[in-house]
Amino acid sequence: MHNKTSDIKILVVDDDEAHRFTLRAMLDKWGWQSEEAADGAAAVAAVEERPFDAVLMDVRMARMDGMEALKRIQTFNPAIPVIIMTAYSSVDSAVEAMKAGARDYLTKPLDFERLRLTLTKTLDHRQVEESRRSREGEDPTALLDPAGIIGDSPAMHDLLEMIAYVAPTEATVLISGESGTGKELVAGALHRNSPRKDGPLVKVNCAALVESLLESELFGHEKGAFTGADRRREGKFVQAEGGTVFLDEISETSPAMQAKLLRVLQEHEIQRVGGQETIKVNARVVAATNRVLEEAVQEGKFREDLYYRLNVVTLQVPPLRERNEDIPALANHFLEKFAVRNRRQVEGITPRAMDMLLKHPWPGNVRELENAIERGVILMRGDHLDERSLPLSLHRAETEPEETPPADAVPSSLEEAEKLVLSRTLEATDGNRSEAARRLNITRKTLLSKINKYGLD
Repeated sequence: MHNKTSDIKILVVDDDEAHRFTLRAMLDKWGWQSEEAADGAAAVAAVEERPFDAVLMDVRMARMDGMEALKRIQTFNPAIPVIIMTAYSSVDSAVEAMKAGARDYLTKPLDFERLRLTLTKTLDHRQVEESRRSREGEDPTALLDPAGIIGDSPAMHDLLEMIAYVAPTEATVLISGESGTGKELVAGALHRNSPRKDGPLVKVNCAALVESLLESELFGHEKGAFTGADRRREGKFVQAEGGTVFLDEISETSPAMQAKLLRVLQEHEIQRVGGQETIKVNARVVAATNRVLEEAVQEGKFREDLYYRLNVVTLQVPPLRERNEDIPALANHFLEKFAVRNRRQVEGITPRAMDMLLKHPWPGNVRELENAIERGVILMRGDHLDERSLPLSLHRAETEPEETPPADAVPSSLEEAEKLVLSRTLEATDGNRSEAARRLNITRKTLLSKINKYGLD
């Protein structure tokens, strides 16, 4: 992680000498080097003379303000991330800063923990971008071990490309996607293609354990910490030393557990349940969720600071309905797998059965497809998997097309009304999601979330 790397250099730009001194003291405490500039003109000159990994810059300064300096720095070297700080917070100035190329925007008086999170996230993003630029012109997936990820669709190629860029770094990764899309396989690919590949990959399903058991599972416990604790036990973070911890369904953790996980990510240390000793840990964290964490943060169900710390890099795993062209390859892979497991002689899948597979919406994603093929192999009557062996749900999808409500239909609920508006807007834009989001005045991410929520395609 960057927060203990001494060769990172940050330029602090502020016309308040006392504030510059405070910021440099904090940066030094966190393990980063720093230089200072008293105004925008001095900052531009410094950036043109020597390299910096990030710039932390005030807006209101006498000789040249932060906005003008930001524009000049971006013109000189657009790869340098600039974080703007100002005591004069407004939507307009925030938008102006982001349009001019600022990586982030903080308001004075600074929340130093938020500053630390922002800088760490920015520097980890920079590491990923440098990895991408260093391999420009090459196929980044050429040397990638996909670790069981199957698919040649544009969506999957984009995902594999991101894995290739992110895996060699130490960046914390959040994997987002619906249930059954293969988030655990993505975590495996990140680990297998990282410098930590010779270390362990330790997996924890956060939704499967109650809070007290999850804490013991992650951090370990001392002898006598609770009833049945007859000996000391090391937790998953210690077991993953030098490797990776995969926290599946992290959105299901309690606020108390979220606070403990935040400490691990910030300080790289834990305490066993019932113990006082602080233990340093060295494990990369990869987390996964099938929820939209931004919404959970807004609802007060997930800590905002933990979200920022986890969301250094987000990998979105596409649902199966958005990569139909991958269904034949996936189906044949599962066919071969279950034929071997069940000692069956299988020649292939009939055209009619494949047609049914291609037309099904797959609300359960790849996991549902895998289960369907396993069932088919077990029940097949000849040497080809045919439609008679497939689940009834696939037959219903073929024979019962979804009814479209009449144009003058009155929705019976707010959710039905929202679904109807979304559906008709997508139809009007020929499925162009960016244009649909623009017409609805919502972000593309919010649109995708609602498409998933209502099962629209």
